[in-house]
Amino acid sequence: MISAAIQRVLAEKSGSFLIPASKIAIVKEDNPLYHAFLILTKVKYAKIPVLNKKGQITGLLSLAMITDKMLDLDGISVKPLNKYKVKDVMETDFVSINFTKKDIETQLHLLVDNNFLPVVDDQGVFQGMITRREWVKAFNYLAHTFDDHYVTIDKKQVLKLEAKN
Repeated sequence: MISAAIQRVLAEKSGSFLIPASKIAIVKEDNPLYHAFLILTKVKYAKIPVLNKKGQITGLLSLAMITDKMLDLDGISVKPLNKYKVKDVMETDFVSINFTKKDIETQLHLLVDNNFLPVVDDQGVFQGMITRREWVKAFNYLAHTFDDHYVTIDKKQVLKLEAKN
């Protein structure tokens, strides 16, 4: 359980955890792999969200998934990039969260094993991402501003004072 005091300070930064969907490179599940290959070689992300026509996230795609389709026994070929669609190679087993239904503690636990968490609304429509990087920035904020908000008392010292009386 996260301390109530720490949770209050983090709540000040909670709005900055979400990177809005409008600022994130995405591909559509019906895009040819060639298109996705071009996008992933231009952006700095390891994986990007895959959306359907309704804007719902249906998968994640990485450059490694695409290049795997380009490799064969004779070498590397770009021909499969026009043959396959994103939905043919995307990862469909991934964690996403509904920002309003997952508390801070759950987000932290999920970010231990995931670099980012896609955020969806109640209909599964992609809203953006929460990244481990943004959380590290929040903890940096916490580490530098906690004393501006709270006075801390060493419990061991308090216990010693109570024992003397």
